[in-house]
Amino acid sequence: MTNMVVKTAKYIVLAVFILLSIPVNAQIHNKEYSVQIDADSVRREFDKGPYFTLYKDNYFIFGPSIGPKATKENTNVKFQISVRQKLTKSTLPGGTYLYLCYTQKVFWNILEKSLPMTDLNFNPGIGLAKPVFKNGKYIGKFILQLEHESNGRDSIESRSWNRLSLGGDVLITNNFLVHAKVWIPYVDGEHNKDLLKYVGIMQAGVELTSNDRRWKGSLLLTKRKTWRLDFNTVAEISWQFSRNADWNLFVQYYNGYGEGLLDYNKFSSHLRAGVVIRPKLFSNY
Repeated sequence: MTNMVVKTAKYIVLAVFILLSIPVNAQIHNKEYSVQIDADSVRREFDKGPYFTLYKDNYFIFGPSIGPKATKENTNVKFQISVRQKLTKSTLPGGTYLYLCYTQKVFWNILEKSLPMTDLNFNPGIGLAKPVFKNGKYIGKFILQLEHESNGRDSIESRSWNRLSLGGDVLITNNFLVHAKVWIPYVDGEHNKDLLKYVGIMQAGVELTSNDRRWKGSLLLTKRKTWRLDFNTVAEISWQFSRNADWNLFVQYYNGYGEGLLDYNKFSSHLRAGVVIRPKLFSNY
């Protein structure tokens, strides 16, 4: 399985380099109600941006299971908190920078009498990121990251694993971003040795943004560790209803396994809606 992961990583890296050879334009031209993001602003954000900031999307959403009849047990809140701490004052040699990141995902059954939080997932990591510029334009970034993920429980409910991942994203046009990530895993949890069959070994996705940056839609596919063509799927759409608002209205659909660590081997299909706060320029996956 390790050989397959290594070969897949080579293919993904090759694909990203091919994409980087495509002429792209990362500047949003002046249009009515458009927001301009040029290479200089992106470079400043990477180089001199705040040390402590958002990493992935931060959201609070609520909704039922799709398929089975909605009940108090399968209609819940899902929220995610994700932050990043940059460790270097400026970029390191090669235009890279080092950072710590932390993401916490929680499932909360607020309709049940005791309002139990049924699953908490902790995901710290350390990474090295390199933004890529071509002809004075920002076109994407590479990230090498070491991550740990666990649920903080003991005995038969304990879940834990680690991964070394290589990811990249490429801004094909002003409105179209593609991204991919592959990892070499180490599953150390005693009660989740088959975890990769459900949470997967690689992922890829696309992100579409409107000219005025107020609408955003994305699709993320995570390949499970099987020889079949099966994926965990996340589809999202958000809308910034006010230009003065830091948060957006948000809808997320999840279909597959591994949404949470505790029940990683149980199929889940959920449609939830709520609010999301995004990183300043681009989300991380």
